[in-house]
Amino acid sequence: MEADEKDRLHHYLDSEGRIMRWPSRRNRQDQPIILQYLASKFTAGKVYNESEVNIILKQNHTFEDWALLRRELFERGYINRSTNGAEYWLTGETKLY
Repeated sequence: MEADEKDRLHHYLDSEGRIMRWPSRRNRQDQPIILQYLASKFTAGKVYNESEVNIILKQNHTFEDWALLRRELFERGYINRSTNGAEYWLTGETKLY
């Protein structure tokens, strides 16, 4: 991660490393940085159920919209899920933050 990306990420984190808010449309370019940070909280090769995904997301943000985060992670290709939505997993390697 480049210094500029780290600075932009830290702008969204509280003192405990939790995301305080989702970037607005005006700051849309910061959304992938947030999603990469969240994806780094999952273990590669592990399959999660929806409850486990929600727990990880809840532990890593403060604005109470884990459904938005889960959907964004899926729609932007950071995680994949089974057809019935029962299982989730990382799609590739993530940068560590």
